[in-house]
Amino acid sequence: MVIKAANDIDSFYNISSDAVKNALYGNNTQEKDEDNIFSTFLDAAVHNINDTNIALSNQENEILKWSMGISENPHDLTIAAGKADAALSYTVALRDKLLEAYKEIMQMQI
Repeated sequence: MVIKAANDIDSFYNISSDAVKNALYGNNTQEKDEDNIFSTFLDAAVHNINDTNIALSNQENEILKWSMGISENPHDLTIAAGKADAALSYTVALRDKLLEAYKEIMQMQI
């Protein structure tokens, strides 16, 4: 059994939670948080797009398997289609909200 060092807590069970990182490294200044807000939001948006692409790819793979007769279970196709639909709907809703916020910011007078 290998015991990990306290400084290596991020790799312990592949934990990447911000709460764990803040507990380990401390949350010293508010400026640090304000600088990371945009990067955290951007990382979440990119992660969402990647998840959507993966779900759409899985759906396409299941359609190909079903049409070629490789898969005899229609549930896999239905599940993949449901996941892809939900992911795409969420991504489109997020995009719409971002565009709405951008338009509102652009209309602000300084």
